[in-house]
Amino acid sequence: MALKVLTVVGVRPQFIKAAAVSRALREHGGIQEILVHTGQHFDQAMSGVFFEELELPSPAYNLEVNSVSHGAMTGRMLEKLEGVMMRERPDWVLVYGDTNSTVAGALAAAKLHIPVAHVEAGTRSYNRRMAEEINRVVADHVSSLLLCPTQTAVTNLAREGITAGVHHVGDVMYDVAKAAVAKAEARSRILEELQLSRGTYAVATVHRAENTDDPERFARVMAWLSQQGERSPIVMPVHPRTRKLMDSLGLVPKGTRLIEPLGYLDMAWLTHNAAAVFTDSGGLQKEAYFHRVPCVTLRNDTECVETIEAGWNRLWTVADYQPRQEITDIGDGSSSRKVAELLVAPDF
Repeated sequence: MALKVLTVVGVRPQFIKAAAVSRALREHGGIQEILVHTGQHFDQAMSGVFFEELELPSPAYNLEVNSVSHGAMTGRMLEKLEGVMMRERPDWVLVYGDTNSTVAGALAAAKLHIPVAHVEAGTRSYNRRMAEEINRVVADHVSSLLLCPTQTAVTNLAREGITAGVHHVGDVMYDVAKAAVAKAEARSRILEELQLSRGTYAVATVHRAENTDDPERFARVMAWLSQQGERSPIVMPVHPRTRKLMDSLGLVPKGTRLIEPLGYLDMAWLTHNAAAVFTDSGGLQKEAYFHRVPCVTLRNDTECVETIEAGWNRLWTVADYQPRQEITDIGDGSSSRKVAELLVAPDF
């Protein structure tokens, strides 16, 4: 009988990671994947276009849980995921990253005694005020397979007493980014549509709760972006929650062009050709490095410490980058294949 893997996704970065791993599962053979979309990101711009562009299979279940508080969202996901898992009885539940979808999937599986595999295990910002950090820690502590993107993540888990089932597989997001540039160059027309020239603009995104839930901090972020916008133009794909906050506070950074959220290929091509990236997104920090574009993280800490140490990223509170070097342990584009192999023949 085929190994049954139930994959839980809910937001843009998870669609990207799942696209690579789902492809590897299909290529491996002997694996049946049940894809569950929690609905955390739910509209076409934030969800549907990613399934289309990344050739991610349509979800078998869409739980349509969104637009409520953290507690309500996680609780509703738990309830609905439990029902799906009891119906499907998978051999593994596969979760990604640090979202409410991740922690709900991991907890629902653990309570049903279904083994959990966590892709991107072990990343830490050590800021427990961030919901994402709590989600990471909880998911890691109930997982049987901890699939780490870097050796730093392995070390972080060891500090917490987690050593069994820990594997350094590399970063599955790199698998996607490595293959995406040629496709994006052929298909994306975002530079022409926005009338941009390569290397003449920066890309910005702001969506993390630590920035958007605090109007005073959000105003400081917008002021910082305004300073950068006076030097060179900024293109800012705007998360719906961020746009609502901008409208309510009347805050739009100077020199910044606000656009709707982009699909993966357009965003990859926009980032690939930018002079800089300004973001509070963990995923975009890494993608900036994949495209070898310097990044400034609009937070006081980051889980992407390797990008800081390698000089491709810095916190907005820090004036200068460290000396620039390559990051050697993110993998060679085969991380997704390693994930598939470990699900079939787990090494605890």
